Amino acid sequence: MTGQARGERNPVQDGATIMEACEVLAGISADTERLVRRYLSPEHARANAMIASWMAAVGMRTWQDSVGNQWGRYEGEDPEAPALVLGSHLDAGGDNDRFDGVLGILLGIAVVTRLNAQGKRPARPIEVVAFGDGLGKRFGNALFTSRAMAGEKMPDPWQSIDNDGITLAQALHDFGLDPARVSEAARDPASLAGYLEVHTEQGPVLEAERQSLGVGTGIMGERCFAITLCGQAGHAGTTPFELRRDALTGAAEAILAIETLARAAGVVATVGHLATHPGVSDTIVGQIHMSLDIRAEHDEDRDRTLEAIRTTCDSIGETRGLAWQWEELRHIPAKRCAPRLLDALTAAVSSEQHSAFQLSGGIDCDARAVAAVTDIGLLFVRCRGFIGERVSESVHVEDIDAALNALSETVARLDRETATPV
Repeated sequence: MTGQARGERNPVQDGATIMEACEVLAGISADTERLVRRYLSPEHARANAMIASWMAAVGMRTWQDSVGNQWGRYEGEDPEAPALVLGSHLDAGGDNDRFDGVLGILLGIAVVTRLNAQGKRPARPIEVVAFGDGLGKRFGNALFTSRAMAGEKMPDPWQSIDNDGITLAQALHDFGLDPARVSEAARDPASLAGYLEVHTEQGPVLEAERQSLGVGTGIMGERCFAITLCGQAGHAGTTPFELRRDALTGAAEAILAIETLARAAGVVATVGHLATHPGVSDTIVGQIHMSLDIRAEHDEDRDRTLEAIRTTCDSIGETRGLAWQWEELRHIPAKRCAPRLLDALTAAVSSEQHSAFQLSGGIDCDARAVAAVTDIGLLFVRCRGFIGERVSESVHVEDIDAALNALSETVARLDRETATPV
């Protein structure tokens, strides 16, 4: 296959065209006001077809696997060599931006665009994947399609049901897939040389550090709890302080202790939900429902801090006459990026900006699932003017160009290692 003719414009080749492609994909939505692209929906099918056309335009062989992931493969000099995979997720849930997930897919295609335009073949094949269900918004199975790719045993597709009463099995069938063949999405670890995912940071750190890019050292391990704190309701005017069992003041003390303990340990802990009962102005709070989300790069640090938090809460409860009830909702282990991929990314970013700032990934992404089947590496792109999850207006073309340069250089470095005789 020959390279791209001089002056010809590929659909995805640089920061400007990637930005344009993100806008085009954002137009594929089930809602005109919000970006909604649900797994196995007509919008998912349209987006897959568009991604496949862009992959084919730069010389990639394309296919859709048994769970609806869209793949493209740019053949290497040795077609039997393990493939390096680039990608992210294609679904959108309405509360995330037009760059979430799709930026990583399009950057992967753009890396291939550069190779194709130069008529170059890498030593090993390069594959780009658009995972269909990274967010789990439709069936509640976050990372479903990347977990299937990693060979994880999947839940019964007849048991997962969306808000419209449609089972996952029926949705697969309507999409043209066979529910009985979900396991065929699994990849042989021997066929993979690693996975690189580029993702918007969805946080303020890179902007604060004035860095376009950050190299991920891993994905934080997370534990999440629903907590009930039981005291005793009472009249605000007739109950003296010494006879109160105020759940709200106990919760307030606990929340401050959680922050203090987490800061000291170098982990992050968040109480994001707090509800009082009975919740009226002239009544002492008898019961609190609250959440706790605690995350850390190392599971040992997270769990040690959690134990200290629970001990402190027990002490607060004993002093104030309160009882704690804890229900664990999520327990997700941390994942470390492979040293060889981390080193390659660090060197590439160092050549693109004055330093390779490293940070731990505090968001969940498909790399967490893929880590079960191959090495992972992460590259984060700055979100300028970050406010909550409103990041769609804050990713700039120059930062996308920097990410493309760094990802291309990382792929080249890894490819040179492959081509070097042992």
